[in-house]
Amino acid sequence: MTAEGSSQRQWVETLYRDHHGWLLGWLRRKQPCPQRAEDLSQDAFVRLLGRERMNDLREPRALLLTIARGLLIDHFRRSDLEQAYLEALAQVPEGEYPSTEEQALAIEALEQVERLLDGLSARARAAFLYNRLDGMSHAEIAERLGVSVPRVRQYLTQGMRQCYVALYGTPT
Repeated sequence: MTAEGSSQRQWVETLYRDHHGWLLGWLRRKQPCPQRAEDLSQDAFVRLLGRERMNDLREPRALLLTIARGLLIDHFRRSDLEQAYLEALAQVPEGEYPSTEEQALAIEALEQVERLLDGLSARARAAFLYNRLDGMSHAEIAERLGVSVPRVRQYLTQGMRQCYVALYGTPT
């Protein structure tokens, strides 16, 4: 391990020792499952390992809280996504029910799509999904979202740009 890597590890260890109990308590108040709260607290410190060491960090708890909030949001999004998928799956006739492996792959694919569209506003994301998944027209989407058809076109353009960037990188 390099001196820089060792220094980084020591920095995270110090933060862990000083703030893990506090962060875990905060997460337990936000997340009813104690095991999930423990996992999220560990994930927060793992995320710190990938960051540059912040020698002048004045408020480590603020940083940990920001990371933990993001992890909680990701967790709740995943839970919502899984719940929506399971509800849709309940509508499938028993003979056509996908295997456990196919279900896991479908959830993974849905998570990738969600991450892909993460930079979009909620309305732009909804417009893109209504168009691409539900086949709704621009006018139908405009009516559903309460916006104009030109605004729907802008939303769809934003969604297509997100897909383009994910596939090919930022256009030059």
